[in-house]
Amino acid sequence: MPLMKLSQKFWDATQSIISTTEKHPFLTSMVDGTLSQEKFVYYVLQDALYLTDFADGLSRLSEKAPNPIHQKKLAELAKGAEEDEKELHRSFFQKWNIDDKNVQPMPNTVLYTSYMMKVVATRPYAEGLAVLLPCFWVYMHVGKQMLKLRDELGDSAERIPQFDAWIDMYASEEFEKEVKDYIAMVDEIKEDASSCVDTTTYDYAKEYESEDDMVNRMQEHFIMCCKLEHMFWDQAYSLMKWPEL
Repeated sequence: MPLMKLSQKFWDATQSIISTTEKHPFLTSMVDGTLSQEKFVYYVLQDALYLTDFADGLSRLSEKAPNPIHQKKLAELAKGAEEDEKELHRSFFQKWNIDDKNVQPMPNTVLYTSYMMKVVATRPYAEGLAVLLPCFWVYMHVGKQMLKLRDELGDSAERIPQFDAWIDMYASEEFEKEVKDYIAMVDEIKEDASSCVDTTTYDYAKEYESEDDMVNRMQEHFIMCCKLEHMFWDQAYSLMKWPEL
């Protein structure tokens, strides 16, 4: 029997979170067309702020990558997050005649980006890969689930064009390819650690007492960021604000 991939171990550990998130009312109401535009605008503005840090995290991780293949792929993904995904946001902003220049990051945006960037900046490469994985994988997963629900609803639901554009991007084959490429890099970490444990080829291998220690720390970050993904949609659905003190 083949050994379980590292990424699958992480995914299996978050099944209760993922199964709850895929039914989040923010997402399901996008598909059935009942989500208010106010909540969606709030989300898109906060997501634009998040993507700036996410792209920066990918770029910083590229500089820490132990081999040129990972370096190149992470740099490409950073460019894609900054250009392709934010281009979708910019098209929405143009339609709504707004921008995100003076938008204040809300509590869960700060919580998520702070945690993510701290891990990327201060922890070994392996943990940096793990902390950024949920943004890719959870979005692909919910995108596919939302596309399925949209097909089931057919013409019975009416949505604003921005909802369909969002679903189309994250359910697309192009995005799926990016996600699978990223997952493959995560899986290679365990293979590399196993084969290079007695060398200095991979700096992160020197940061842990054992391979299990590395895997457990990676899984902790993956689980945490799956929770933070859910909380990001909670924030938008409730139109969360900072307390007035």
